[in-house]
Amino acid sequence: MSKPVAVMDLGTNTFHLLIAQPHNQNFFTEVLHDYVPVKLGEDGIHQGVIKPEAYKRGLDAMLMFHEHIEQHGVQQVKAIATSAMRSAANGQDFMNEVKARTGILIETIEGDTEAGYIYQGVKASGCMPQDTSLIMDIGGGSVEFILGNQQQIFWKQSFEIGAARLMHRFHQTDPIPQAAIQEMYTYLDSNLSDLFKAVTTYPPRCLIGSSGAFETFAELTERAKKNAFDLKHITTYQFALPDILSITNQIIDSSHEQRQAMPEIIPVRVDMIVVASLLTQYVIDRLNLSDIVMSTYSLKEGVLTELFGNL
Repeated sequence: MSKPVAVMDLGTNTFHLLIAQPHNQNFFTEVLHDYVPVKLGEDGIHQGVIKPEAYKRGLDAMLMFHEHIEQHGVQQVKAIATSAMRSAANGQDFMNEVKARTGILIETIEGDTEAGYIYQGVKASGCMPQDTSLIMDIGGGSVEFILGNQQQIFWKQSFEIGAARLMHRFHQTDPIPQAAIQEMYTYLDSNLSDLFKAVTTYPPRCLIGSSGAFETFAELTERAKKNAFDLKHITTYQFALPDILSITNQIIDSSHEQRQAMPEIIPVRVDMIVVASLLTQYVIDRLNLSDIVMSTYSLKEGVLTELFGNL
């Protein structure tokens, strides 16, 4: 059996480590999946800097990931950093320190490359139909939109409108006021014009939400129906439109305390889930989409397809 490989997705909110082995039938076997809510963009994302507390949380997470990699005899490591690290003035300092202390080389990728990996990950989940679909990946720093089908990408773009950025700009009062929602929608109207142009050329039949907030929406939906639900055992989930609208409305109308009391919402997502819900509703409504799917596979799994291809 070949030695496992490791992929790190070093996002604005969460650092993920996935250690996996190739598997002929099931794409890969998970050896370990660990994640740390580093909140790299906390208090600093709007200033383009990683604040000292966030810097330390990120470094501690990388030191722990390094221990996991050593323990599991990993043969190849790929560490990908996205929006917050790209735009932070001290992002290179962080990467240099990680390299010096662990030997791990962090690669910052542009949003366009990130979108390409997300497409490959979603495609590997098996939920891409023959018809054109719109993939949406809501990160803390950026949101990637990809139009494509099983065979190819038609258009892709990354927008610096991630949940941490939107929350800082619009979600100052809880529950979020109607006036702030309208401001956010006006902001999205002006910032997503490239998306609206692209969908006129490649009209999507389906919206695919990749991991993140969409996993929370799926879990809340199933728990509301008193169904057992374990994300570990699924790769895709089909929403009924009334269900996802109901769950996102519940989140939008909730207070911080109410969301905090929901075990399905992980702590790092308790507040950002509000703007993620609003963005999801906005896209569904603006593009008149009723077929909504969630893929648990995203960037990490997209990078895995590349690594396995190179073994």
